Amino acid sequence: MFICLAAVLLDRWLGEPRRWHPLVGFGHLVTWVEKRLNRLPQRKSRSILSGLLGLLLVVSPVLLVAELLRWLLADWGYLMLQVLVLYLALSIRGLTEHGRAVSEALHRGDLEGAREQVGRIVSRKASDLNEHGVAGAASESMLENGADAVFASLFWFLVAGIPGVLLHRLVNTLDAMWGYRSERYLYFGRIAARLDDALNWVPARLTALTYGLLGHRQLAWQCWRTQAPQWDSPNAGPVMAAGAGALGVSLGGPAPYASGIRQRPVLGQGPVASAETIDAAIGLVQRGVWLWLGVLGLIAAIAVIARGGFL
Repeated sequence: MFICLAAVLLDRWLGEPRRWHPLVGFGHLVTWVEKRLNRLPQRKSRSILSGLLGLLLVVSPVLLVAELLRWLLADWGYLMLQVLVLYLALSIRGLTEHGRAVSEALHRGDLEGAREQVGRIVSRKASDLNEHGVAGAASESMLENGADAVFASLFWFLVAGIPGVLLHRLVNTLDAMWGYRSERYLYFGRIAARLDDALNWVPARLTALTYGLLGHRQLAWQCWRTQAPQWDSPNAGPVMAAGAGALGVSLGGPAPYASGIRQRPVLGQGPVASAETIDAAIGLVQRGVWLWLGVLGLIAAIAVIARGGFL
């Protein structure tokens, strides 16, 4: 409980490091390894094995160093390391800043500025988005990245400490870089993508539950149950369907990408997204974090009372 609270407060006060963020350095390493292992053309089986080798080469040393530090550091030193690692894995303030940069531009009526800002956080063709398209893209990003960069990090830290949160964040980064269904990455990134799906399965559903509890409960549950199976991602579907239902808005639908218009199912129910929707999505994530911390605090208090012989 203390470590999670300390990491969340650090994130709130400091935000993401502007320079020398470890995940940025990890991204450079991933790019270097991929260029040397993913040499096209190669057979499907060889490409999958190359992707597995690449995953092991970039993830294993980090986990080994983390385990070594666990043995070398004193109790207080390792406690501070846990706070630092979880703080670096979380991105609550960063998510908020990116989302509000879009919503503030929309509130000002600056569509071009909003397009520029949303283009920094989504992969779709921002120049083709209208006001509602920009708001919908940003809202979807807030909901989905809330699951990936916030709740999943908290979950895996609680389950497996530093190794758990590191494994999740590194594999999630690999999926973001290698998980494309293009000729180059279709097979090479397959294991990273499947492992990311597995690691996010439980956190995604806990996130969907969190969104539902803090919004329109009945609509969130209905959208999760009926709309999530239509989405192409097994984890983003529940998160965004429940999130859209909790917010009482419609998300999804056709979206422009460099390759053309991608037809996606409609998620949620209600009016189309607006600048207010982005702010509401940010608020949903933030309240969800405090809900998790409150539940953890209650569990910790019950455990303390139980050890004291009162229960």
